[in-house]
Amino acid sequence: MSQTVRHVRTMARYNAWANTRLYDAVVALPPGEAVRERPSFFGSIVKTLNHVLVGDRIWFSRIAGTDAGVSRLDEVLYADPQALYGAREDFDAHIIRTVDGWDDARLAGTFRYANMAGETFEQPLHPVLTHVFNHQAHHRGQVHQMLSESGAEPPSIDLIYFLRDPASVLEAG
Repeated sequence: MSQTVRHVRTMARYNAWANTRLYDAVVALPPGEAVRERPSFFGSIVKTLNHVLVGDRIWFSRIAGTDAGVSRLDEVLYADPQALYGAREDFDAHIIRTVDGWDDARLAGTFRYANMAGETFEQPLHPVLTHVFNHQAHHRGQVHQMLSESGAEPPSIDLIYFLRDPASVLEAG
């Protein structure tokens, strides 16, 4: 297996691992804390986490050539933190299944899509996946900060902790 394929599979699993750790902390918050308005770009923990799910759905739909079923980047798909957690787990499993089916040729290939403004683009797949994984990490950092502000103990979600877990890395091939 090439380094590119291994990297993409590792990042998909790391994202699922980090999301699980972060969501465990979110659903453990006292009632109302996850939806409480805060000075942040999306306004709350739940709204920020919804944005990440929306972004992932959009990108993986673009790659597959399907409709994501969302109309705005700030769309709240799930107001309830536990329901959002379930949807996140399902989509993380979808991401892993999807990238596990890709080989070097697919990752080196391009795809065409239209953004939400209707502009069309053709881009290579592998760098777009890097964007998707980076986008998740960016917003997990925002949620991590909001957890700190809520008085919760935010979990360690750095990639290095995932990489130090032999079982996690072996799963990626």
